[in-house]
Amino acid sequence: MKNALAIEAFLEMMSVERGAAANTLAAYERDLAAFDAWHNARLMSATCEDIRNWLVVMNDEGMSASSQARRLSTLRQFYRFAYGEGLRGDDPTGAVDSPRLGRSLPKIMSEGEVDRLLQCAQAEVETADTLARKRRASRLLALLELLYASGLRVSELVSLPISATNTDQRFILVKGKGGKERLVPMSNKAREAVSIFVALREKRNAGSPWLFPASSASGHMTRQNFARDLKDLAARAGLQPSKVSPHVLRHAFASHLLQNGADLRAVQQLLGHADIATTQVYTHVMEERLRALVETAHPLAAAGKNRGFTPSASSG
Repeated sequence: MKNALAIEAFLEMMSVERGAAANTLAAYERDLAAFDAWHNARLMSATCEDIRNWLVVMNDEGMSASSQARRLSTLRQFYRFAYGEGLRGDDPTGAVDSPRLGRSLPKIMSEGEVDRLLQCAQAEVETADTLARKRRASRLLALLELLYASGLRVSELVSLPISATNTDQRFILVKGKGGKERLVPMSNKAREAVSIFVALREKRNAGSPWLFPASSASGHMTRQNFARDLKDLAARAGLQPSKVSPHVLRHAFASHLLQNGADLRAVQQLLGHADIATTQVYTHVMEERLRALVETAHPLAAAGKNRGFTPSASSG
């Protein structure tokens, strides 16, 4: 089977059997095309050594370990599929080690910074001097309020259906990765912001099934446009645009919940993480709260204080 046909069969399997999203399928296709181009269109005959050499080339070109690992993961899935379907007699990725990844902590914004961003967005709605500007400002405020109240992935946020505007509901049913559904909260502020935006929407969008319609191929606002608008707002709010993104606000949602006493399992469910290990990257924000809890609530801590002893990290 030719390379293009093998890739097409793999992508079809990932879509139909695994429920891979369109963005995921596009990433798989890019990764496979990149390796095929580097390997002179010999994707189906690549050896273990070829794949190791490609990792060396990517490393020499300065590609991050996480990007290398993602590309290798794509190859692993593709060759396992090819082996399982009898398209080749072995899996060349079996003996290839993954790039060593450092554990990076997610970038987050403080509660004060998020509040500053939201206040700036609110002020722009209130001071807009034309209907077009008010409409655009109200859309951005609705997006922000929804994102910070729910922790949605940006792809989930921009593709929300118009049914999410039901002001009676306190939760939104979201279809996430792999077609899995989950409930996420909708705060009073978010409901209010959405109601204002919907009331201002252009009449030509009345029949759109999307909450944030746009003249894009999908029919709704794109992730890229929202990210651009968000960075522009950050600059106007006096924040550093490079440190503000939809993903950073999703991190802020999770981190601020944990800082204020939320359960890790609940945050996992809200974020739509299949594995609790993915959510555990946020546990660093709980350190101070847990230390304070032990030092104030543990009976031995109280006894220690009575004896003039204060627990510390060095006391074992």
